Order: sequence, then C-alpha cells, then structure tokens
Amino acid sequence: MQHDAHAHHERAVTSTWAMAVQATLHCLTGCAIGEVLGMVIGTALGWGDLPTLVLAIALAFFFGYALTLRGVLKADVGFRAAVRVALAADTLSIAVMELVDNGVLVLWPGAMDAGLDDLLFWGALAIALAVAFVVTTPVNKWMIGRGKGHAVVHQYHR
Repeated sequence: MQHDAHAHHERAVTSTWAMAVQATLHCLTGCAIGEVLGMVIGTALGWGDLPTLVLAIALAFFFGYALTLRGVLKADVGFRAAVRVALAADTLSIAVMELVDNGVLVLWPGAMDAGLDDLLFWGALAIALAVAFVVTTPVNKWMIGRGKGHAVVHQYHR
C-alpha cells in the first residue's frame, strides 16, 4: 500500500509550455499582489529595504497560497488538505519567483530607494516581475512533468 502511494507521487504527467505558463501566471498573480502591496506599504511608511522586502515576500507567499486555496476549497476539499495541496503546489514556484524578483529589485540601482510617485519604482517592479516569470516558467514545467507543483492542483479541478 505504501508503495502505491509513493508511485502516485512520482507519476509523470504530460507537461506542456502552455501548462507551465498558466501555472506561472497563477503564481505571478499572487506574488504580484503581495509584492506590490508589500512594496507600497513599506515605501509609504518609510521603512528600510530589509523590512520592506520581508513584508513583500511574506505577502507574496500569503496571496499566492490564498489563490490556490480558494480554488481547491471550491472542490469541497477540507481546509487542512487544501493547505497541504497549496503548499505542495506553490512553495517552489513562489520561492523562485520571489528570489528572482527581489534579486532584480535589490540589484537595480536606485529601485529600492525610489518613491511610489517615481517611475523607477513601478518600472523596476514590473521588469523584476517579468524576469521572475521567465525564470519560473521552466521550473513549473519541470515540476508539472513530475506530477508536482500545479499538477497536484489540477486533480481537484472539476
């Protein structure tokens, strides 16, 4: 019986670039909501780079997981099981997206010091999210092909 459960987790799934793009767009949506909100709050409150980044990353994970939870809960899955699905589906994708996104922002000269009314703030954030999308899409394709990531979520879609 335990062997069957292990085989289920290792099941290969046909993974297309379209599936990977869809999964990454889903991840990007949650990350962007959290990232923008965190950057706006931290910047508006005059926080330094580190607390602003920590808030943005925490909110990106929160909103990324929340979007997945919403869909899985609609499939009448219990809350604890839905949380496990969201963690399995999104953790690596969100982590890669946040690492790349925030890495671009930190390395972009002046981006972390730009105010909300500065085009540099919004331009750098948009470009950072776009770069993160490009880097994260192959990660999602690889995970889906191994029955992980958003492949886990798709079994709950009706």
